[in-house]
Amino acid sequence: MASILDEYEDSLHRSVSVPQSRAAVGIPHSGYVNARLEKETPIFNKQRIDFAPPEKINSLVVSSNQLCMSLGKDTLLRIDLGKPDEPNQVELGRKDEAKVYKMFLDHTGSHLLIALNTSECLYLNRSVQKVRALSRWKGHLIESVGWNKFLGSETNTGPILVGTSQGQIYEAEISVSEGSLFSTNPDQYFRQVYTLEEESGPAPVCCLEIERGLEGKFFIIATTRKRLFQFVGKVPEGTEQQGFSSIFAVHADHLPSFREFPANLGFSEIAFYTPKLRSNPRSFAWMMGNGVLYGTLDYSRPDSILSDERVWVYPPDIDITVNKPISIVLTQFHFLLLLPDRVKAVCTLNGQVVFQDLFLEKFGLLTRMIKDPTVQQIWIHTEKVVFRYHVQRESRDVWKMYMNMNKFDLAKEYCKDRPECLDIVLAKEAEHCFQNKRYLDSAKCYALTQNYFEEIALKFIEAKQEEALMEFLIKKLSNLKPSEKTQTTLLTTWLTELYLNWLGILQGDLSQRNLYLDTREKFRTFLSSPKNKDCLFNNRASIYELLASHGDTEHMVYFAVIMQDYERVVAHHCQHDEYDEALNVLSRHRDEKLFYKFSPVLIQHIPKKVVDAWISMGSRLDARNLIPALVNYSQSASTQQINEAIRYMEFCVYQLEETQQAIHNYLLSLYALCRPDSLLSYLEQAGTNPNRIHYDLKYALRLCAEHGHHRACVHIYKVMELYEEAVDLALQVDVDLAKSCADLPEDDEELRKKLWLKIARHVVQEEKDVKKAMACLSSCALLKIEDVLPFFPDFVTIDHFKEAICNSLEDYNKHIEELKREMEEATQSAKRIREDIQEMRNKYGSVEPQEKCAACDFPLLNRPFYLFLCGHMFHYDCLLQAVFPNLPAYKQAKLEDLQKKLAATSQPSKSHHRPKDADTISLGKGQQSREQIKADIDDIVAAECVYCGELMIRSIDKPFIDPQKYEEEMQSWL
Repeated sequence: MASILDEYEDSLHRSVSVPQSRAAVGIPHSGYVNARLEKETPIFNKQRIDFAPPEKINSLVVSSNQLCMSLGKDTLLRIDLGKPDEPNQVELGRKDEAKVYKMFLDHTGSHLLIALNTSECLYLNRSVQKVRALSRWKGHLIESVGWNKFLGSETNTGPILVGTSQGQIYEAEISVSEGSLFSTNPDQYFRQVYTLEEESGPAPVCCLEIERGLEGKFFIIATTRKRLFQFVGKVPEGTEQQGFSSIFAVHADHLPSFREFPANLGFSEIAFYTPKLRSNPRSFAWMMGNGVLYGTLDYSRPDSILSDERVWVYPPDIDITVNKPISIVLTQFHFLLLLPDRVKAVCTLNGQVVFQDLFLEKFGLLTRMIKDPTVQQIWIHTEKVVFRYHVQRESRDVWKMYMNMNKFDLAKEYCKDRPECLDIVLAKEAEHCFQNKRYLDSAKCYALTQNYFEEIALKFIEAKQEEALMEFLIKKLSNLKPSEKTQTTLLTTWLTELYLNWLGILQGDLSQRNLYLDTREKFRTFLSSPKNKDCLFNNRASIYELLASHGDTEHMVYFAVIMQDYERVVAHHCQHDEYDEALNVLSRHRDEKLFYKFSPVLIQHIPKKVVDAWISMGSRLDARNLIPALVNYSQSASTQQINEAIRYMEFCVYQLEETQQAIHNYLLSLYALCRPDSLLSYLEQAGTNPNRIHYDLKYALRLCAEHGHHRACVHIYKVMELYEEAVDLALQVDVDLAKSCADLPEDDEELRKKLWLKIARHVVQEEKDVKKAMACLSSCALLKIEDVLPFFPDFVTIDHFKEAICNSLEDYNKHIEELKREMEEATQSAKRIREDIQEMRNKYGSVEPQEKCAACDFPLLNRPFYLFLCGHMFHYDCLLQAVFPNLPAYKQAKLEDLQKKLAATSQPSKSHHRPKDADTISLGKGQQSREQIKADIDDIVAAECVYCGELMIRSIDKPFIDPQKYEEEMQSWL
């Protein structure tokens, strides 16, 4: 284990370099560089507004980017912060000494209430320029307003709550419309619903807040100088417009729940934090005499919305008798306290002051601080100047506070985008878990840090926490990159070793059975993990060695299956005589090579199942590669077992239609050995065409001869066309079989006669059966009695074959009579032919002087001509011209040659007297006569009439006009 750790340490040091400055002071290696290139902007960034008021600022309110400011005695300035260059100034129109006491602006920035110190109240809508007095409100000094954020609009406030300096809470509604603005009062009603009291009697209502929870439940928070009241109740659905009287009516006879603190500032103020626009507040901060009561708002609670309350006392430099806080503002993680000369920001997580901003005396005393909830901007003013704070990345250091409070989940949540901070939190959480002996949780956290691997590993080893070490290694392995192959290999090998050690310890302890099963399942999950597959495959030899060294054959087989090393799995089953399991693996994965390798072993023990598996593989297996296994098996097996080999070979031959000669030869050998009946049927089914037979004829003949299967040998002789050998062997078995062989050479009568003579000789000489010999004569028409007689012994009487001799003589007589009849018919035919020839010699035709040639239409008698039996007449040259183009080439050549010879014999003689019958005179030895030449020409030219003979029939598909002369002919017709 130590060597593996050292190797991993070396590889890790090679892959990540550590600066000397960090290593020297013992800072855990984080792998991050936290360099700040510029000064970080503070969370609360102050900005002075470039505004010089003409008169002193009495009051300032901001909401929805709408700012309202009271200046001097009678001026009201309204500024849309989206258009700051377009301020709007409104005059209050007061002639008396009244001053602005407080101003209240609703959440939409549309409704402005102006409380005067003369117990009067004015109203101004954003859409109008004239201030209206609220007559029903007169006589009450307004301290607080609870706006209705659920029913309010730009023209109507909906039911709102108003708190006075005398402790009364009034419900009111203000509505304004363009058509009736000057004709009706904006205040719709103003009625008292409750009175707040302290121990000394009614107390001013410092703050009011209305919130709606689940299922129509409303929560109303009201504060006095020392008390915080909660009113909880439901407003029936559809009656929200009727106000909150029903909620306060519940508490008419008893006080509602409240928080009370002894100290007194003379006033109190409550602030809320709303994370998103138009959502419910999530936390609150109440500034009172004893400090700041901070907590969250839980809308699911039945009686109180306040939750997780705690009181943060004021910092030591705040003395409520001298410099008591003036205002409070709440952000997500801080509340800001306004003092006469400074602003302090206190973290709500630990109560520490994290920001302080001191204002110069020239600006005057700070008067009021307020936050615009829609844009999360904080405004502070004195009588002379206005300041604005921007809250930027408030949560940047929250992770540290949560980490120091051991709230690591929240710490990680707020630094998830800052890996260098997240690493510190994880390291702190891991150390915290380790110290509290939560080793598994510690291992999970350590694996996510960039701390030195070897330090962490040794830490768990020294604590003897192998299970935690394994968890650490697993998590570390899952976080490695694919390129870190060396580290992956080392961690994988080490984890395998740890798992095997742990399983070995647990396996022998029956009390730890459940833990053993759980660990085994984790180990198998580790081995089968897709992420580890490549690493395990590349290092499978080492893993096999580890498994073998621990003697864990079960997981060796499991690992081999995962690696698809089925050869090792099958070999393992065979070594342990688990032949059925081995065959199941082969059948499941259908690897042909494994079948070839392990079939010789498996068929010795489970032949039927092996053959079934072969058959299920079908054509994927090459039966030739299985023949060695079958041969080895059949040599030592019984007949019953050999039948399994025959079953597979028959499947290959009849089902797969294999044509390989080796397969058919082996099946023949099995048939010859155990199934002679099937042998002959197989041979007959294979047929007698040597070109379509797939077994070796010579091998089959030798095999059948060795085993004495004569009928099979006879069949093979017939296929080889060795009919004499077939008949000779068949005579040893059955004469009828020999007879069937003797008739096979149908085209060779001489051979057939010879074969039948063999059969006859065998019947006469060997069987001495004259009747059977005579039967041979009737079976073959080629045999005569005279052919068989020499085979009979001398002592045989004629009585045995008298009938055969008589029949033979009768056949001869019939044959003689047939010949006589044919001779007579031939004589008569010759006589008729001679008569026809004589008649043809005497036949003639008459030609009239006016007859014309059928081709040229000129008088026929002007030149030599031909007369055909059909009546057509042609000049010699016209007929030659019509016939010559249609003659074959060899006849054309012969005709030209004859014409030349005829011309040669037609030269005029010098003698004036031509001998008689000169045409018949021979031209010399070896030369034809003139008459013979003319006859030969006539045979070619006048063989048939060109109009009535085959020439006309053959030319029926020829065009009337030669295609080559078509254009010329067409032009002649134009």
